[in-house]
Amino acid sequence: MHPLAEKYLRRRALPQFFCQGCGDGTIVSALMRTVEDLGIIDSIAFVSGIGCSAWIPVFVDADIIHSMHGRAIPVATGVKLTDPNRTVMVFSGDGDCVGIGGNHFIHAARRNVDMTVVMVNNAIYGMTGGQAAPTTPHRGVTKTSPLGNAESPFDACELAKAAGATYVARWTTAHPRQITTAFKEAINHKGFSFIEILSQCPTQSGRLIFGSGDPVESFNMVKNRAVPIARAKNMSAEELVGKVTIGRLHVVEGKPELCDEVYALMMAGGEGISTDAKLMVS
Repeated sequence: MHPLAEKYLRRRALPQFFCQGCGDGTIVSALMRTVEDLGIIDSIAFVSGIGCSAWIPVFVDADIIHSMHGRAIPVATGVKLTDPNRTVMVFSGDGDCVGIGGNHFIHAARRNVDMTVVMVNNAIYGMTGGQAAPTTPHRGVTKTSPLGNAESPFDACELAKAAGATYVARWTTAHPRQITTAFKEAINHKGFSFIEILSQCPTQSGRLIFGSGDPVESFNMVKNRAVPIARAKNMSAEELVGKVTIGRLHVVEGKPELCDEVYALMMAGGEGISTDAKLMVS
């Protein structure tokens, strides 16, 4: 076993049960490297919901709450508010994060809660049987859209930016070093950080949507869709059809963070409340 695995993996949770060719194992590896490089194993807390990707932090021997479907972010908000010194990371799938958990997602971004949300996007509900997700491509065939998906997919990174996230990045499982770097940047950033990771899913989206359950072909399809942001700026709209921009997409510094605001109000005892706010609650 690799020395990092010996050091950080939760042995009683092994073996990992991800499907052969799934990208989640790559993300576990990037997570262990991040924890090692930052030296945060004793201060980090993981929260996850339901789905394949929600199991990623379970394999790391650290504090974790495995919560309900779509409820990881509000649980993580509670963890952060009660212990602001904690490093809080959420791991979620696309359906878990922007489907049933979408309302929590946009409000955590609006509040600028100091946490890192990692959304693994395989374009389908993988663990629960292959249903259409908020990120399923238009006309994509799934178990619940056998004639093709009639809906347009979310761009989760654009949604995060519009809702108020202050760090947004997107990578693929073909970019493990960049994922590790993004994890470090997001953890060190003060505010709501969102990282989307495009991942192959040979069992569900590969077989149903993209026409191949072969792990290598599924991996290459994800890799070949990705265009670095610097190159994308010089490409036409026609050239970008079917492509996805990757890289550090959005960073804002200095926006007020929820925990800081809450504790400042508590310390002020209401003295800092504006006249307009007092009128609203009177």
